[in-house]
Amino acid sequence: MKKKIMSLSAGLMVIPTFAYASPSVESVVSSVDMVWMMIAAFLVFFMHAGFAMVETGFTRSKNALNILMKNLMTMSIASVLYFLAGYGFMFGDSLGGFIGANGFLLNGHSDQIGFFVFQAVFAATCATIISGAVAERMKLGSYLMLTVFMTGLIYPIVGHWVWGGGWLAELGFVDFAGSTVVHLTGALGAIVTVLFLGPRLGKYTNGRVNVIPGHNIPLGALGVFILWFGWFGFNGGSTLAADPALIPAVIATTLLSASAGVIASAAYSYIKFQQIDASLTLNGALAGLVGITAGTANVSPIGAAVIGLIAGIILVEAVQLFDRVLKIDDPVGAIAVHGVCGIWGTLAVGIFSVEGGLLYGDGTALLGVQAIGIAAVIGWTMAATSVALVIVTRFGSIRVPREEEVAGLDFSEHGSSAYESSRGIFNENYSQNVGADFGVGLIKRLDDLKTKKRNPRQIH
Repeated sequence: MKKKIMSLSAGLMVIPTFAYASPSVESVVSSVDMVWMMIAAFLVFFMHAGFAMVETGFTRSKNALNILMKNLMTMSIASVLYFLAGYGFMFGDSLGGFIGANGFLLNGHSDQIGFFVFQAVFAATCATIISGAVAERMKLGSYLMLTVFMTGLIYPIVGHWVWGGGWLAELGFVDFAGSTVVHLTGALGAIVTVLFLGPRLGKYTNGRVNVIPGHNIPLGALGVFILWFGWFGFNGGSTLAADPALIPAVIATTLLSASAGVIASAAYSYIKFQQIDASLTLNGALAGLVGITAGTANVSPIGAAVIGLIAGIILVEAVQLFDRVLKIDDPVGAIAVHGVCGIWGTLAVGIFSVEGGLLYGDGTALLGVQAIGIAAVIGWTMAATSVALVIVTRFGSIRVPREEEVAGLDFSEHGSSAYESSRGIFNENYSQNVGADFGVGLIKRLDDLKTKKRNPRQIH
């Protein structure tokens, strides 16, 4: 009996050995890599909450609900369109290095579904950059139609050139996480759309530039912190593997560049305006983040800090250039942050990259390739966005009527408001019934803002 029990015990000890064989090293590494990429995808997804908060806080309360709906719909439309077509155009087999030819609906790429998720949230990030620049005067339906073009075709083609084995990748163009692919592409779509739309009512009158302040800067600051947090996944996840050496280096350069961007924009705004401008300083963090995104895996920590410092200064000047010289009305500074700083970050790779960079004795070859890539993306994105907007405008004006713009898009587009009480100076005449003289008093006060600021005695 004792021998039978011993034999049975020995048998039970053997059974788990066969049922639960030890996983291979390769399978463990693959699992860890996938978990890291999914965590990074979650962080990039969370960045859209940051975009929503920044755009909402930097604009007027009467348009808050509209901006929230745009960001929510952007994420949803981008995910579906990228699944239907965008992923195939971006990562399908290349046709002449220009566009992918298969992989639509992930056909033949089902083993890459995790990679698809990560790339889909990137596509949405590109599209949502447009949302802030066109805030407070673009019809929701027109914006969503443009989002379809951006996420389904325009952005994926740029992505194919750089990340899908296209012609820019073959030239040696470097954009590790998307200073050009994501940020510059989105900013170019934004500037074309803003030129189609024109400025907000009351922004520019009789040669004057009138300040239209955001309604909740603390909300905008929260958005910046969320974006900064999510950017660790944006850049870090672009390693596509849980590399114990590369990920900490990428996170470090991301942190240093963003921090330097804040310091530079704060200091430079103080030198320029004798005050630390809050909105410029907040955008300085984003400028540093955009600036380092292309070269985050290719530059040293010192190089990252210098890139961020220069990005913070560029940001201040770019905002002033667009707002006061070119008179391009961008309520949140998206074009300056994502466009100008995206260009700087892409060129900075050719200067600061430890392999191929100008400062490391490798000449201007890489810098030249970076410039070619920027020029190509500018040409394609602006042309394609213009065509898309021509198509969209065939269905009617992309801008809301004057009365709706003055009343606020929350009520006209959604039939409600974001706040229980939102009838401040920029939200008055809040009514469905409007007359011929609707909003004239508000526009006049907007026109007088700068005059009153210059002469405080006029403010009672």
